[in-house]
Amino acid sequence: MQQMLGTTIVAVKKDGKCAVAGDGQVTFGENTIMKHTAKKVRRIYHDSVVTGFAGTVADAFSLLERFEAKLEKYSGSLKRAAVSLAQEWRTDKVMRQLNAMLIVADKEELLIVSGTGEVIDHGIAAIGSGGMFALSAAKALKENTDLSAAEIATKAIKIASDICIYTNSNITMEEV
Repeated sequence: MQQMLGTTIVAVKKDGKCAVAGDGQVTFGENTIMKHTAKKVRRIYHDSVVTGFAGTVADAFSLLERFEAKLEKYSGSLKRAAVSLAQEWRTDKVMRQLNAMLIVADKEELLIVSGTGEVIDHGIAAIGSGGMFALSAAKALKENTDLSAAEIATKAIKIASDICIYTNSNITMEEV
């Protein structure tokens, strides 16, 4: 998977809930913060699916739009929509140039969708420049505390923001 600079998204599945959290920082180049309050986590498909994106904003919006169309086509089946999008993304000449990744979740599944054709099923997932920091924090919190999925996701972003210069602590969190 390619590394995305400028954001951190983490998702945690626990006790029948899935929480997706993201920071609010938008970075221009390597040394300029353009915005502190971006919302990179949102609900789609009748509020039953939560998505988070990392990468180039225009590319991510294009992918989100295509993913939502796939959800409509497959009557809300998250895995079918994700696999279809990944196949199209990998084989379409224009889509292959898109520089973004998605985390998608509903009540049953939590997936990472990438442009290399992968659809990765996880109980904890993270993408973006601070993704590995947030992933590590979320794993430790899930294994060693009684915190809820939402609390773990939020704390993981906060921890990542203390370490990664491309991540801030203005957190958006959605739970399904």
